[in-house]
Amino acid sequence: MTKDTAAFTADVRDVDDAPVVPHQYRVYFFLLVSCFALWGLLNNMTDNLVPSFAKIFMIKAVDSSLVQVAFYGAYAVLALPAAFIIKRYSYRMGVLVGLGFYMIGAFGYIPAAILQSYNLFLVSIFILAGGLSVLETTCNPFVLSLGDESTSVRRLNFAQAFNPLGSMAGLFLAKYVILAHLNPATLDDRLAMSTEALTAVRDAELFWVCVPYVGLILIAFIIWMFFYRSGLSDRDADDTMSVGEAIRRLVARPRYAFGVVSQFFYVGVQIAVWTWTIKYVMTNMNLVEAEAANYYIYSIFLFIGCRWICTWLMKYIVPAKMMAVFALSGILCCLGTIYLPIEISIYCLVGISGCMSLMFPTIYGIALRGLGPEVKFGAAGLIMAILGGAIITPMMGALVDGGTLSGLVSGFTPEIAAIRTAFYLPVLCFAVVLAYSLAFRNVKD
Repeated sequence: MTKDTAAFTADVRDVDDAPVVPHQYRVYFFLLVSCFALWGLLNNMTDNLVPSFAKIFMIKAVDSSLVQVAFYGAYAVLALPAAFIIKRYSYRMGVLVGLGFYMIGAFGYIPAAILQSYNLFLVSIFILAGGLSVLETTCNPFVLSLGDESTSVRRLNFAQAFNPLGSMAGLFLAKYVILAHLNPATLDDRLAMSTEALTAVRDAELFWVCVPYVGLILIAFIIWMFFYRSGLSDRDADDTMSVGEAIRRLVARPRYAFGVVSQFFYVGVQIAVWTWTIKYVMTNMNLVEAEAANYYIYSIFLFIGCRWICTWLMKYIVPAKMMAVFALSGILCCLGTIYLPIEISIYCLVGISGCMSLMFPTIYGIALRGLGPEVKFGAAGLIMAILGGAIITPMMGALVDGGTLSGLVSGFTPEIAAIRTAFYLPVLCFAVVLAYSLAFRNVKD
């Protein structure tokens, strides 16, 4: 084991005195925080591509949700290769590879816009998200390792608290750069346009879709150079565990195995709710995309505030018990979003984001705690669970399009009933997280 790695896992002070981030690791920690902010920005900016592409390419909600299938499907495909990279080389190499994939994917937006090709956008999104998958597989366990294990969940929540700050930046970029430049022409208007006129409209809209993604390449390159020049070496030379042995050990741990399942449903509910928030507001309040996006921004503000508050409270409250309360609150907010009048249901919709605020890092930290040498493959499994975003989101989109559950509410138009009753799916997702929280409610931070 290298000196750096040994230092990461050594802390001779009493647990009560252990800092969340030891002084000697703060530079590395804040470099990693920059990556948390970057993928938060990209995750939430991509959520807004779903309604944008639906309008630009004149496709149904379920078809536009293929953006999320490509984005979060990449997480499932690239997470395990990322584990091999950080096991064979180092966490630092994982960061470099992840940022490299992001830059390649972002460049792909340019030919996709020029050719006005939705499929090419999906390919570029997949490559870009593959890079984020490598980053998340790398950075989360890296942060867990930077200090005492007793503060690992708090440390990850602290790092993840910067993720929604990036998310907020992504929302403003989406609102003022992408959504604000969508042509107000409706589907009927576009169908009535000549080929030349429609092509001109799409050219202008897709140009503004590209601007933030391509512009962020410079920031990604700067972060890449910092890690490249850091000289940080964290490879554990004594880690000779085979892949098969690591997987067998992981599957045999109920806290980890159930954690992967819970993470699948949590990410599914987060991405699905945020993807269809704008649609819900537009349908129920008769607003255009840019105006409806304000409620998405309110949701992220609440998410950020609750994340910071929860991180502080974890010093006094067992994280799993707190998560159980938030999961139950999430179920109640979803039911309010379905049944209550719009004047109240809109607050319930925003409130769902507050309930989700602590879940990802808390599930992650509880599931990985005490794994030892199999932690890198354990991290890959939890990142692969992000596939939930690629599966739950289009399932909810199908409910929005088809109105399958609309008969469960009354007093609304068919379109409003469809988007409201689609929130039964998030109820199910929160129920799984609640079960995990209760099952491991005595796991300390």
